[in-house]
Amino acid sequence: MNAERIVRIVAGGFVMLSLALGVEASPLFVSQYFLFFTAFVGLNLFQSGFTQICPLNSILAKFGIKGSC
Repeated sequence: MNAERIVRIVAGGFVMLSLALGVEASPLFVSQYFLFFTAFVGLNLFQSGFTQICPLNSILAKFGIKGSC
C-alpha cells in the first residue's frame, strides 16, 4: 500500500470519527467541538492539494513507505 492511499484512509477515518463524535444526532455524540477537527482535516487536505505538503505523508516517508510516484 502506498502513502497516498494511507493518507486518504486516515483522513477519511478521522472525518467519519469526528462527525460521529460531534453531531448531536449521533449515538456517539460527545461535543460539538469535534467538528473543528473535521474542519482541520478538510483544510489540511485542501492545502496539501495545492502545496503538496502533507504532514502524514512526511511521517510515512520516515517509516519507509513509498509515495505513489
